[in-house]
Amino acid sequence: MSAGHSPQAFANAAQAKTYRLSDAAKKRIDKELGKYPADQRQSAVMASLAICQDEHGWVSPCVIEEVASYIGMAPIAVQEVATFYNMYDTSPVGRFKLGVCTNLPCQLRDGKKAAEFLKTRLGIDFNETTPDGVFTLKELECLGACGDAPVMLVNNKRMCSFMDAQKLDALLAELRAAAKE
Repeated sequence: MSAGHSPQAFANAAQAKTYRLSDAAKKRIDKELGKYPADQRQSAVMASLAICQDEHGWVSPCVIEEVASYIGMAPIAVQEVATFYNMYDTSPVGRFKLGVCTNLPCQLRDGKKAAEFLKTRLGIDFNETTPDGVFTLKELECLGACGDAPVMLVNNKRMCSFMDAQKLDALLAELRAAAKE
C-alpha cells in the first residue's frame, strides 16, 4: 500500500492544511536563527525544516509556507531545499521511516538482502507505507558507514549497523512495540 493511501496519510493530509508553528518549534527555530548573522536567516532553513518535520511528521506545503514566513524566505526557496535533500519527506510517511542503504558497498555486504527481507516482512516496497501507517520503507544513498554494512536509518536519526535478518526482526519488534505506546 502506498504512503498516499494509508490511514495515517489521510490524517496527515488533513493536518497539512492547518499546520502552524508551535511555540516549541518557534523557540527551537529561534535558537537556530541565533547561530547566524541577522542578514543570513536563510542559513537556518535546513534546521527549521527538520524541526517542523519532527513536529508535523512530514514537510507539507503548509509547513513550507510557515517556515518561509517565519525565517523570511520565499516559499519557493524553502521548497527547493525540502525537495533537494532526501531527509525531508514531502509526502506523508509512517510513524517509522526505515531507510536502507543500497549503494555498492552495502550491496556487496547483503544490503539488497536486508532490503528484500524488510519488503517481505512489511509487505511493502520502497516508497510505500504499511496499511497501519507504522512503517514507510525508503531506499537511501550512501550513509557513510560502509564498514558497518548493511546499514539503515530510522527516522533520519538512528543509524543501525550490520543489519542481518535477526537484527531486522528485533528492530521491527522494538518499533512495533513503541508504536503501541
